[in-house]
Amino acid sequence: MLTLANVDSFYGRSHVLHAVTAEFAGDAITAVLGRNGTGKTTLLKTLMGLTDRMTGEIRIDGTEIGSAPPHVRARSGIAYVPQGREIIPDFTIRENILMGGFARRDGRRVIPDLVPELFPYLMENLDRRGGVLSGGQQQQLAIARALAADPKILLLDEPTEGIQPNIVEEIEEIIIRLNREAGMTVILVEQKVDFARRAAMGFAMMEKGRVIAAGPIAGLSDDLVHRHMAV
Repeated sequence: MLTLANVDSFYGRSHVLHAVTAEFAGDAITAVLGRNGTGKTTLLKTLMGLTDRMTGEIRIDGTEIGSAPPHVRARSGIAYVPQGREIIPDFTIRENILMGGFARRDGRRVIPDLVPELFPYLMENLDRRGGVLSGGQQQQLAIARALAADPKILLLDEPTEGIQPNIVEEIEEIIIRLNREAGMTVILVEQKVDFARRAAMGFAMMEKGRVIAAGPIAGLSDDLVHRHMAV
């Protein structure tokens, strides 16, 4: 269980998250939804300790991590796949994946057993530079790098954005498998309501830096989507 209690988060003087209180169930996918600019990405960065300042409490299974630096949070079992992927273009696929191992609690840097099963293309091209991959292949690489940290909780920021249509469904299925088969807790920032409803067990709707609705995914009504996501 990952919980936030009265979390405020800041970039410099900019106050982005306001008194966010939320629970993310273990072994579940929770979709975080809302219009652009409502604080969804900042929520994930706050969980990783990547904003300038935060107040409030963040706990994993009751252990407070809100005051811990990013590397300690990573070693507590959180991995982050950012929007835009942020792979290192001059590193090979192998090198990009192994970078994730720096966050492992046991210090091992290995390619996870899941990677050959989920991403055969990556395993067949380990010496290719990350910068020559397509957007979809780079997203696969970013997820593989996160898995190298051996996480319990995976944070995904719009993982199918800007990806060619033939790979979108593949990425979606991989996210579902990571939860259903690998037992990973997934917090998924997503704009595609159909995918959120298909994959997630719960949701949190954000508006102006606040969670204004949350609960089981069955409660994500068309009216709620229209009021808080329609442009």
